[in-house]
Amino acid sequence: MALLTDTVRGTARGAGTHSGSLRPPAALPCNDRVVNLFIRQLTGIRFIAAAWVLAYHLQGPLQPLGVLQVPVLSETMRVGRLGVDLFFALSGFILTHTYLERMGSRLQGNKTVQFWWLRLARVYPVHLVMLLVAGVAVVAEAMIAGRAVDRDWLNPIDFLRNLLLIQEWGADPQRGWNFVAWSLSMEWLAYLVFPLLILVIWRMHRRLATGWLIAAWCVALGPLMVYAMRTTDPYYTDAWGSTLRIATEFTAGAITYLIVQRIVTRTKAGDSAGQHSAGQHSAGQRSADLLGFLLPIAVIIGATVLGLLPIAQAPSNALTPDAEPLPPYFHLLLVPLLIAWIGALAVARRGMARWLATPALVLGGFISYSLYMTHLVWFGLWRAGMRVTGIEAGPLYLLAVLLLIGGALVIAWLMWRIVEEPAREWMRKIGGARPVPTEEAGERLAEAEGLGDSAEPVPISDAEPRPGPAAASGG
Repeated sequence: MALLTDTVRGTARGAGTHSGSLRPPAALPCNDRVVNLFIRQLTGIRFIAAAWVLAYHLQGPLQPLGVLQVPVLSETMRVGRLGVDLFFALSGFILTHTYLERMGSRLQGNKTVQFWWLRLARVYPVHLVMLLVAGVAVVAEAMIAGRAVDRDWLNPIDFLRNLLLIQEWGADPQRGWNFVAWSLSMEWLAYLVFPLLILVIWRMHRRLATGWLIAAWCVALGPLMVYAMRTTDPYYTDAWGSTLRIATEFTAGAITYLIVQRIVTRTKAGDSAGQHSAGQHSAGQRSADLLGFLLPIAVIIGATVLGLLPIAQAPSNALTPDAEPLPPYFHLLLVPLLIAWIGALAVARRGMARWLATPALVLGGFISYSLYMTHLVWFGLWRAGMRVTGIEAGPLYLLAVLLLIGGALVIAWLMWRIVEEPAREWMRKIGGARPVPTEEAGERLAEAEGLGDSAEPVPISDAEPRPGPAAASGG
């Protein structure tokens, strides 16, 4: 989800204008209508995260084409699993802004239950479908390849753990069924804890100066940085690794939102004081625009250095379509740069932010969750088909790889349109929320008002959107 919430007077569009900045909720009357702000570039970044994970799992299929011989590209793909860490931090950032004022002041049972229900509406329908599909796919893959079904996780206990989204909980989790759902298990753990975490974040928001918030951000990521220096497991799943990743990154994402809000508040104060004319970027926004470019470049440089650093290399595994090259040790050290990138993009309005706000990237963000959840099962079926056909190189192999990538995108779009979006709207309606999620409603308004690739926020009322061309075109 890529939205920020604000409190404003009147309807979502008010008098037809908006400042394009985030106002501090504490400065506005609490009895005014809550309005969500759809930040398009934070939807676009979701596609980048999912595509990065996709690229990580594409290393085996791409090896015969020589793609992994391309400098920098291969090292960046090797750390593609960091796309999950980007998701974790983005989730903390977005949920904090959405629920800081609604749930931060005190623990409320009804709001907590509704929060959990809405999070289930967001993630569970696709998870349930892919959990069932994964079991069928394993059997189908074995039949296609003429092999026996041999999976130690294919049993009722592991199925139940996946069904309850607790499969990754513990010091040394065993993954199976839809493998990528391990991160969903961690997200669900964060959702369960969030009603308590937001109480702490609220008090930090009210009481801490910006400098102390930055210090808290560093402290939150400290345990992860220590853990990142381990060389026992390049996947960083041992010794409660997955739990540590979600706890630190989700929390740092939440604190990042608080820091961003302070920056935007200063920017708005500068607007009010007339320090820069209408349409002119503030110093904070110009810095954010620059960081929007520099931070991902720094991540790529860091990945390249780790990929070439002898001490960072894990014991090699055979590179086949069934196994990716092991990621280098220490790659979690790049996580703070990714979290800072989220903050920069939330403030930025030009450059990278504007590119991520283009309709194609926004659509990619919409299908990103389905892409993440479906691609590995599709890859398994593709590998089985390739074994049967015996195609290992040449033009036909290139066409097969293009089919693999294109098929992953098509399947993700179909899952989003047929399962994810309808089921989410149905569950949201049951929970008493506006059926159309903020991001979809925001993009419809953006299209209707001709915002194109604008990175300006789009306000959306919590009330049901009024009928109009945008709503009609969105079904």
